[in-house]
Amino acid sequence: MRKMPPLRAQHGLVFAAVALLFFAWGAWLMRPQPAAAPLPWLAEWQAEVFVPLADNRLNLAMLRARVEGELWLQSRPEGARLLYRADWPASGEPWALEAELELGEAERASLMAAAGLGVGDDEQPLGRQLLAGLGSHAIVALRLEPQQAVAAARLASSLGQPRLRLELGEGQAWVYPEAGLTAHTEGERLRLLQVLPRQALKRR
Repeated sequence: MRKMPPLRAQHGLVFAAVALLFFAWGAWLMRPQPAAAPLPWLAEWQAEVFVPLADNRLNLAMLRARVEGELWLQSRPEGARLLYRADWPASGEPWALEAELELGEAERASLMAAAGLGVGDDEQPLGRQLLAGLGSHAIVALRLEPQQAVAAARLASSLGQPRLRLELGEGQAWVYPEAGLTAHTEGERLRLLQVLPRQALKRR
């Protein structure tokens, strides 16, 4: 059998360099990732908006003091829904806000009649003069939807890991029951924040 020629010193150096490159590449892959930047407004909103809503203490005037919006009336078979909507530029990142006001049966019927809405009609905006008069009405649900890509990891950096993660048809629901908050994620992206009173959250 023909003998292999001895490895030259240059070959040994090449092998050592390749091994060193693979080692460095593996170390780079295993390096700790920097923590995602928290959402700068979220701590304040958790204390001043989310927790009061979870405790059934948030009203329209309190929410309006933070973000100016307008009222929309929706016709539903089960009765009218009165929504407060706003485009909110939170720290330079745009979000769409929608909050539902608590209404009694008489108020639902009165608003439907005043707006001339019937079941199945399109929703319509209401005059701004109603905002002050409805300021004491409770907020019973709130939704915040980012209008550009927001990493879900930024929510965990702001509030910590969720108490519960639920698998959805698409993505996950991260549940923070102490704040009445459920976050909907898809992959690494945050799709929606929803806040409800704690009792309503427990029934879901």
